[in-house]
Amino acid sequence: MKQLEARDIKELNLLKHYRVIRKWAARNNELTDADLELLIYLDCIDLFTKIDFKMGAYSYSWDNRRWNKLLKLNWITVWRKRNHTTQKYNLYKVSFKGKHLINRMYKIMLGEEDIPLSEKRNKIMKGETYTDKVLKVCIKNINKDKHR
Repeated sequence: MKQLEARDIKELNLLKHYRVIRKWAARNNELTDADLELLIYLDCIDLFTKIDFKMGAYSYSWDNRRWNKLLKLNWITVWRKRNHTTQKYNLYKVSFKGKHLINRMYKIMLGEEDIPLSEKRNKIMKGETYTDKVLKVCIKNINKDKHR
């Protein structure tokens, strides 16, 4: 198998609409941009400890409630509990729900799937704020752009 190079990734235009896709994913799942990007980071390392989480969180604005929020809302799950003898700490992973959202973002970035346009499936489409109105136009353009 050929190793990917920078130009291969550029030709995919993977990051072309990343910002709007991230805004859509975060807004419709009650996550902050930092929460979502941290979930992507953690998904890349697969199994992680709370220390790994803290190391990853250094890149984002500090939120001392983020860990508990992501656990409580089932974005992160315990993969293996500690037992105080051989397993000194819990191991965690991004939950099925989190993996599903991240995979959906990848599919949208690759043009395999559209961002939903219905108000029921996409809160942004209600256009309640100025930012939503701007993102609404962007989302329609992104969906059109993928079908060229």
